[in-house]
Amino acid sequence: MIAIIRYNAGNVRSVQNALTRLGYTSIITEDAYEISGAQKVILPGVGEAGSAMKYLRERDLDELIISLKQPVLGICLGQQLMCRYSEERDTKCLGIFDSDVRLFPQIDTVPHIGWNNFFSLRGLLFEGVSPEDDVYYVHSYYPEISSCTTAVCDYILPFSAAMQKDNFYATQFHPEKSAGTGELILKNFLEL
Repeated sequence: MIAIIRYNAGNVRSVQNALTRLGYTSIITEDAYEISGAQKVILPGVGEAGSAMKYLRERDLDELIISLKQPVLGICLGQQLMCRYSEERDTKCLGIFDSDVRLFPQIDTVPHIGWNNFFSLRGLLFEGVSPEDDVYYVHSYYPEISSCTTAVCDYILPFSAAMQKDNFYATQFHPEKSAGTGELILKNFLEL
């Protein structure tokens, strides 16, 4: 079973629909027992870091997520919450990745919405994926590059398009909205 963590952020149904298309069964839950017992856990999200972390802390899901030993995938806001700190509402995050989340410089092209590629790909999520492949982004904040970075996107400035540390994986882009390339990345995660 795959657990998709519900934490008052958007996009959980899109992720669940993508898993269903790939032939996997999943549940959307905030129940600690269901999350702990899942084979894989996904922390998706579209929303705002401060209120998302508040929701996780009020339910002790922050400590639970950090303690998980099975593969965990953070998507978009989920990746940002796995970082150390976010400038969005001055938020202390989960601290899994040694990286801070910053607001893009305010120019006409923020937020970053649409298709873009990535480079410097490394790790199991990107088996069979080419740097020429495009994936779908929608965000105004970005995780800085760190030792956990496994893919880089250059939009205004280089940032971590994907990260990995131990059993924790994350993408700033939305694999569930990224057509065939996204499906392959999700499949690679689900087959870990």
